[in-house]
Amino acid sequence: MSFVTDAFRTRLQATFTGSTSGTSPEWVDDLEQGTDAGFFGPGSATWSVHGGNQTIVAGVRALLVQALHPGALAGVADHSRYREDPFGRLAGTIRWIYTVTHGDTATARAGSEWVLRLHERVRGQYVDGHGIGRPYTANDPDLARWVHLAFTDAFLRTAQRWGEPIPGGADAYVREWAIAGRLMRVEDAPETEAALRAQMDGYLDRGELAVTPRTREVLRFIKNPPLAQMLRPGYRAIYQGAVSTLDPRHRSLLGVRTPSIGPVELPVDRATGLVLGGISSVLGAQTGSERAALARIARLEREATGEQGIGAA
Repeated sequence: MSFVTDAFRTRLQATFTGSTSGTSPEWVDDLEQGTDAGFFGPGSATWSVHGGNQTIVAGVRALLVQALHPGALAGVADHSRYREDPFGRLAGTIRWIYTVTHGDTATARAGSEWVLRLHERVRGQYVDGHGIGRPYTANDPDLARWVHLAFTDAFLRTAQRWGEPIPGGADAYVREWAIAGRLMRVEDAPETEAALRAQMDGYLDRGELAVTPRTREVLRFIKNPPLAQMLRPGYRAIYQGAVSTLDPRHRSLLGVRTPSIGPVELPVDRATGLVLGGISSVLGAQTGSERAALARIARLEREATGEQGIGAA
């Protein structure tokens, strides 16, 4: 059984972090360095929401929602290697999220600037929801806002469904994670749950979302990614869990549905929760980036106490 567990752990870590050695990638260990606690810190809504394995469901959900914006989708389809290296792109996104979440402020800023520089060459043309051809760049404020909204909403909804109670509630998380939006030059990032809903509804109301053949191609890929055989049954539950949390209007646009018997939808919460529990038992309940951040904060506290002691002496 130990061999099976170790193999499963290695597969999971390779999928989510890009590390094939079975150990934490170097960027996680580097989060122990730094000169402050970071933008959030222990006890924050952000650490709570990003600390549970429901973030795996959130990642799938965010990709589904992002695919509804033709401009955001064009950047992925035209410039990423998601077909050839889907988990390389996933690992890069995870790295940015947890660097901002658990790194010190300088590291979070530097990580965001690095992503922005990568985005500078992501540009092209797309047809919007009204059938009008438009130019795009990945750093366009409107496209950046949609990506930020999709991530924020996904992490929030999955935490509300499968996570622990959020310190300060939904508004606290949306307000805190708006910092990440501003680091990515998102204008007017929402700071309340109501504002988050209103901004997302605005894209629907203005007709800016659309499903195209390219959307359906990406959707098929998200539904059946090239996972290791041992991960596929669990992924099906995670995918269905992600679909179940979607805004019904987004679900209708995408043409996806949760399992049902006739008109009655079957509950998927328990199946998804069981899979997440199994992942926690293999990977542990605490992320490597959180452990690194706690080590950094403990070191800073020791250093501060030592300096005070010297001063007092």
